[in-house]
Amino acid sequence: MDARKRRAKLTRGEQNALPDDVLIGRNAVAEALKAGRSINRLLLAGGDRDGSVAEIRALAKERGAICQTVERAKIEAIAGGLRHQGVLAYVAPVAYAELDDILAAAEEKGEPPFLLLLDELEDPHNLGALLRTADATGVHGVLIPKRRSVPLTATVAKTSAGAVEYVPVARIGNVAQTLKMLKEKGFWVAGADMDGPATCWEADLTGALVLVVGSEGHGMSRLTRELCDFVVRMPMVGRINSLNASVAGSILLYESMRQRLAKKA
Repeated sequence: MDARKRRAKLTRGEQNALPDDVLIGRNAVAEALKAGRSINRLLLAGGDRDGSVAEIRALAKERGAICQTVERAKIEAIAGGLRHQGVLAYVAPVAYAELDDILAAAEEKGEPPFLLLLDELEDPHNLGALLRTADATGVHGVLIPKRRSVPLTATVAKTSAGAVEYVPVARIGNVAQTLKMLKEKGFWVAGADMDGPATCWEADLTGALVLVVGSEGHGMSRLTRELCDFVVRMPMVGRINSLNASVAGSILLYESMRQRLAKKA
């Protein structure tokens, strides 16, 4: 059954409800862009090139939103029979922060900035769990790449148990360039890897620090690892040779907090 017939068959009560993080329709998406709402990804049906679509493309480019041209059937499947006009946007549950604002907030508190950078993390549950731990351990901000990384979604927000409202999250364009810039500002970069030469207990995880946690399957990228000032591991005595990304990251965040509190004592 083609999409048009399927829409006609559906009654209002039978139509699928949209996920919390999805907007559809040209007006709704255009207004969200104009209002500065954080857009994770914008999907536009191929072949649509009239004035309103051109305006949406221009707004997306101006706001730095990722814009993809896809088959209309893909949008149709997500919209579940609702009228979408060939436009669909995935929106963040909260606004993304700017890195400069995160650093300024740490300076106002008189604290060495403590950042968590997630290098191509893909699982929204891991991101949500790490946001929860970041809130508990005093992390000033979390950095995630715009591409090849899970964005803030309704699933992330739910898993974070509300922490997404309190921990600023900034999207960065290039991990390597961001790390180089932060190192120029006096940050140390610590990477998490089960093959790291030092344990997390032996490393100094205080001061202006960026803690880098890699993806679930591959860890940190080669270039990211090369930019780390040091790489640490968690000692393990069992038969499993690796930890879940959110578990490993949480252990390191708490070790950093322990060291920071000890310095204040």
